[in-house]
Amino acid sequence: MRATPSSFPRTAGLLAVSLAFTFFPGAICSEAQSTNSAQSTTPRTVRARPLITEALDEAHLTVLSGNTHRLARPEFDLGTAPASLPMERMLLVLKRSPEQETALRRLLDDQHDKRSPNYHKWLTPTKFGKQFGPSDADVQTITSWLQSHGFQVSPTKGRTLIEFSGSASQVQEAFHTPIHKYLVRGEQHWANTGDPQIPAALAPATAGVFTLHDFVKKPQIHVSNDRGTLQIVPGKKPLVTFPPQNGKPTLNALGPPDYATIYNINPTYNAAINGAGITIGIVGRSNLFNGGQDVRDFRCSVFPGNCGGLNIILNGPDPGDLGGGEEAEATLDTTW
Repeated sequence: MRATPSSFPRTAGLLAVSLAFTFFPGAICSEAQSTNSAQSTTPRTVRARPLITEALDEAHLTVLSGNTHRLARPEFDLGTAPASLPMERMLLVLKRSPEQETALRRLLDDQHDKRSPNYHKWLTPTKFGKQFGPSDADVQTITSWLQSHGFQVSPTKGRTLIEFSGSASQVQEAFHTPIHKYLVRGEQHWANTGDPQIPAALAPATAGVFTLHDFVKKPQIHVSNDRGTLQIVPGKKPLVTFPPQNGKPTLNALGPPDYATIYNINPTYNAAINGAGITIGIVGRSNLFNGGQDVRDFRCSVFPGNCGGLNIILNGPDPGDLGGGEEAEATLDTTW
């Protein structure tokens, strides 16, 4: 989510970038098996029982602890947000029953046990939600409660979350916590001042709210100008060589074929296990430079043997190219 002067930041920065990869076939093999076996899986089914058993009482509340950001502190506080401040695509995190949790952990173990009939039999989001999500009654009760406070509600297929949108005043009315503006290290943010509260009757099926703030994590990429010391071993040079230019010496870089040599992937490629026809989704919060042209150049021009389709799917409003480390991270993730 990113801040704008007039609206609460939203989860607009979620993009699914689908590619037909031919790198790292170990991971692609698993994805291929996932595609082929998702329809045939037969894990033990646990019927979802309603966890909400009491009538809703707005006067009887419970606190959702741990749902206040550590930087929403008084020394950074600039005051109350406007009542009309849009707060979009917040996520209410749901709980599953203890029986479902036990069955899910067993399935996860089985999916990674080669001796199990459920080995690598992955579930689609819809099947996962049906088997391990809340009951229809619980989802409807929570949805109706959110709608009664004026929120626009959208359940998810996996049924681990309920997405909802509204305003700062609606959040304060429903969750009993005001939204304030905070100034931290020169950046303005919106955030809830305290842990949200909900009717106690909803607590058995509700884990928390993600999120009522816009303190997003920063990209961990860091470009350093420090030079390292390398030992040159006689042999073939890396595939990519940048000639001396602008006063800089010859530079070598690694490409996909180099990694195939280093990690001995070529025998797998030679066995025709190369990810052909498999689609992989890369999730990010920044769009790509020039509509992904740099990714296409890398895969089709620099290393033409790896050319494939690139499809950018927006989940919500287009966040645009956020530049800097955000753009670099999105490019690295999608390219490799």
